Amino acid sequence: MSIVLYGIPNCDTIKKAKKFLQEQNIEFAFHDYRKDGLTPELLDSFVTELGWETVLNKRGTTYRALSDEQKQTLDEASAKQYMLDAPAMIKRPILQVDSKLHIGFKAAQYQEIFK
Repeated sequence: MSIVLYGIPNCDTIKKAKKFLQEQNIEFAFHDYRKDGLTPELLDSFVTELGWETVLNKRGTTYRALSDEQKQTLDEASAKQYMLDAPAMIKRPILQVDSKLHIGFKAAQYQEIFK
């Protein structure tokens, strides 16, 4: 089983997800968008499976810093460009288990994935 956790290390939700996986002795690789990069192809794979509106983190400070005009004219192409420019705009974490993607972290959700 191949497991990759995508995100940024200083995110509290990422820390919770990492702690859960470590406590369950689940081996995983961590992909840090800032250190390991974010390619258009990787982002496309997230958007294709999960949808751009799900992948875009509208609750974060980076999104809230967008102008009202940017928010009102938001579409898939502009959202993807914003996420490539500022990976903090991607909802976290994204967990890849083999070829399946999961977004967000709740202990119950992860328990279901790894039962």
